[in-house]
Amino acid sequence: MFKQLTQKIQYAAFTFPVAVGATNTSESGDIAVSPGGNFSNLSSFTISGIISGLLTLILSLVSLVFFFMLVMGGARWIMSSGDEKAVAAARSQITNALIGLAIVFASYAILNLISTLFGVKLLDGFMINPL
Repeated sequence: MFKQLTQKIQYAAFTFPVAVGATNTSESGDIAVSPGGNFSNLSSFTISGIISGLLTLILSLVSLVFFFMLVMGGARWIMSSGDEKAVAAARSQITNALIGLAIVFASYAILNLISTLFGVKLLDGFMINPL
């Protein structure tokens, strides 16, 4: 069943842009696909562009999650009212958030290193702007 569903999705993915982008018919009645129109941006879709976009999205979302974990850990520490267990839990959350942020920034640095060494644009549109 899963194989049939996968085949149907692949068939739909390959035929949909052709069916929607088809605007002209030739003299023989065949459908001719025009390069312009609403779907002209689909020609710039590449596997590497999709992977680059996914990596950018994942790095952005994960760094936001760890940042908010850091802020929530700080808020838990402030609201702990001196309770040792609450302070330890808040300290643990802050430590884990900092480790997560370090991993995210290290992965960003590794991806940039791979991009520089091998000429592969893994993070094409992703930049961290300094203040």
